[in-house]
Amino acid sequence: MTVADLLRKQATMRSDAPALQDAQGVLSFAELDRWASRIAQALLASGVHAGERFAVLAENRREYIGLQLAAAKIGAIVACLNWRLADAEAAHCLRLVSPRLVFVSRRHADVLVRIGWSDCPVIGLEAEFDGFVAPGIDADPLLEVDAEQGLVILYTSGTTGLPKGAVISQRAMVARAMCFAAEYGITAEHAYVAWSPLFHMAATDFSLATLMIGGKVIVQDGLDVDRLCATLERETIGWLVAMPGMIDVLIEGLQRNRTRPRGVRLVGAMADLVPAQQIAELTGLLDAPYINSFGATETGLAPASAALLAPGVVPTSLAKRESAFCRVRLVDTDDRDVPAGTPGEAALRGPTLFSGYWNAPEANEKDFRGGWFHMGDLFVRHADGTLDFVDRAKYLIKSGGENIYPAEIERVLLAQPEVADAAVVRRRDARWGEVPVAFVALRPGAGLDGEALASACRAALAGYKVPKEFRIVDVGSFPRSSTGKIQRHEIERQWL
Repeated sequence: MTVADLLRKQATMRSDAPALQDAQGVLSFAELDRWASRIAQALLASGVHAGERFAVLAENRREYIGLQLAAAKIGAIVACLNWRLADAEAAHCLRLVSPRLVFVSRRHADVLVRIGWSDCPVIGLEAEFDGFVAPGIDADPLLEVDAEQGLVILYTSGTTGLPKGAVISQRAMVARAMCFAAEYGITAEHAYVAWSPLFHMAATDFSLATLMIGGKVIVQDGLDVDRLCATLERETIGWLVAMPGMIDVLIEGLQRNRTRPRGVRLVGAMADLVPAQQIAELTGLLDAPYINSFGATETGLAPASAALLAPGVVPTSLAKRESAFCRVRLVDTDDRDVPAGTPGEAALRGPTLFSGYWNAPEANEKDFRGGWFHMGDLFVRHADGTLDFVDRAKYLIKSGGENIYPAEIERVLLAQPEVADAAVVRRRDARWGEVPVAFVALRPGAGLDGEALASACRAALAGYKVPKEFRIVDVGSFPRSSTGKIQRHEIERQWL
């Protein structure tokens, strides 16, 4: 089964039911299926066939989801570009996948101008897109698409600092929809609000999952809390995604609007990075449990997606239950299983798993060693089978839903002639969950200050990766291992 197969079924069984809603109006399942077929025919006419990539650089809008569904019908792959990235990062993400076409909205078109993109045709998502689709026909291509064929590429930071492209197959996307429905009881009666960026797993995975099970997707162009509160009063919501950096804003909006939700089945994301009091306050206002999951772009909701935190209660434990849709081992550095109570890296098998990183054979060989995907996240398994998140084996900062590796920031800092050494660590933050903080040693006589360092980072990195604080330290004061490596955990312990 493919994503396109399940869309066709919904278009037959629930033809008049609402499928996709945005500021332009509502498309029924039958209308959405015909529109996706027309886009698919236009892609084929433009030379985009199975296995080939096209890229989308845009805010959340109906055309984004239409292109993903069209790709499902012909076996093409959508590279979902992160518009928050710096220009050099965006150029890397595009060239990595060698797209046949790039679809871009007016809001983000200047990115392609700044990087001098000319490797393939560019199609605007406003009036130009209508012209692109118009010559197509409504007839479904009805191609036999291999379920293992990639559907989307979602970008995730790598330890080298350059984003990697995680390939999510149609098989994995269907399995993620099954997990979404089975673990949480989501049905066709539940709507999903796609407010978080569609270049993220949360919006793309669960928008497509909702459509595959017959529910309605409400596309929202970013976080508009007042609009979201109004939607909560009108619609029955399955999962309301809320993440560090916006939860305090959502709580304030719910209180200010005196929102009385029609019904929310569950709320949240990344409980480990959210203050316990905020969890209690948000779930109390919505009368909905908080999702105590742990997943990744590469894994979907698995491996630990089956636990919920009671509404209105300050949680005292964030122990998670293993998903029914995967197998999880906890292993040491030699890939040997660790006993209960001992931290180990999560290694995963299951149908929700991605297919590997695009054009990254060394990373794939390392991360899939022994036939298991190694997440780089450390857990402890308790005697009752529950899992507690411990830390990230590869030091990662999760800030407001974005992944930040210190190495990419350190590389920018170390490129400054007056910098002798640098280390970036994470600091807990009430709003964003975690934020980067930079410790920098300067060469003798250097005149740099924090603002100059921040300016250098802003010129090379996405805004959310710029450290929130710069501390100037003596180069000899860095805590180091016996091999001379700076020990970030010791910096956290001693200096934060």
